[in-house]
Amino acid sequence: MVFNSIIPSLHNQTTSLHPTSHIGIILSALGTPDKPTYHAVRRYLSEFLSDRRTIETHPLIWQPLLQGVILLTHPITSSKAYRRIWNNTKNESPLRLITRKQAEYLTERMAPSGVNVTFGMRYGTPSLKEAIYSLIRQGCQRILCMPLYPQYSATSTATTNDQIFRILMQLRHQPAIRTLPSFADHPHFITALAYNIRTAQAKADYPFERIIASFHGLPQTYVDKGDPYPNECLRTVQALRSALDIDEIVMPITYQSRFGRASWLTPYTAPFIQALPAQGIKHIAVITPGFMADCLETLDEIGHEIHHLFLKAGGKSFTLIPCLNASTTSIDLLETLARNELSGWLT
Repeated sequence: MVFNSIIPSLHNQTTSLHPTSHIGIILSALGTPDKPTYHAVRRYLSEFLSDRRTIETHPLIWQPLLQGVILLTHPITSSKAYRRIWNNTKNESPLRLITRKQAEYLTERMAPSGVNVTFGMRYGTPSLKEAIYSLIRQGCQRILCMPLYPQYSATSTATTNDQIFRILMQLRHQPAIRTLPSFADHPHFITALAYNIRTAQAKADYPFERIIASFHGLPQTYVDKGDPYPNECLRTVQALRSALDIDEIVMPITYQSRFGRASWLTPYTAPFIQALPAQGIKHIAVITPGFMADCLETLDEIGHEIHHLFLKAGGKSFTLIPCLNASTTSIDLLETLARNELSGWLT
């Protein structure tokens, strides 16, 4: 009975293929709730925080805590934060809007080569499954998945790749898959970041006394088990310092978005920045090189919460340098990375 029930879906999948095999690209970001409401944020956080790559605590211990107090309280504050940054005109989060634009602009670049481009979220919608099935329906039997994380971590790049291959396990006729490696110090990435910093400085009223490079945090235990993430973050910052001819004093590295009571990578961004005015540092900029698109962690956590802490502590000027987003330099980078990984597939 179960076997018979899956035959129609497999049949529909294979017979809907385009007669010519094409190449497809999936841009994959972390994800976002569908609405800035309590219930939508709760659904999103439940999926995100149930991933064993994200939270390694055994589900028998973690799930009662997650489905209890965490998902009762955390969506309250998180939904308020989402409402502060929500694009009400488009009725979607900045992350989804920007990722869509990245896919649209990359489509324009890759279309002459006959490459289809779409996007999918690891958590939330549109899902990676929707993205893969969309490309298959368009006749794509060779697909490049591009997790949009410059620095590798098991909690980001690896979980995206895990999900891609879980989806393939459901298919009788699988497309060939390639995955994008990290690009922490790729020359095009560093050039784009440096350009954003120089552009922001040209627009600022004061010289930046510090340019803090803030990355998403990670539990120290994950690093102790072998996650290379902090080394990849350091590679990015070292290359960026070199490109701008500045040192570690002018551009320190910090980590944000700590969750829970466990020790995470240090120094923590919020207390580090809050302490700067007492040291005589009153004019700063913050760049977030671990994010390819502005999102809750950049726009609200840095641009709203930490900005407020800095000014309250005596700071005078605070500049949040935008992520690469859908800028020309961003699409240049994505096209370069894509064409490099499609070598042998594209003539």
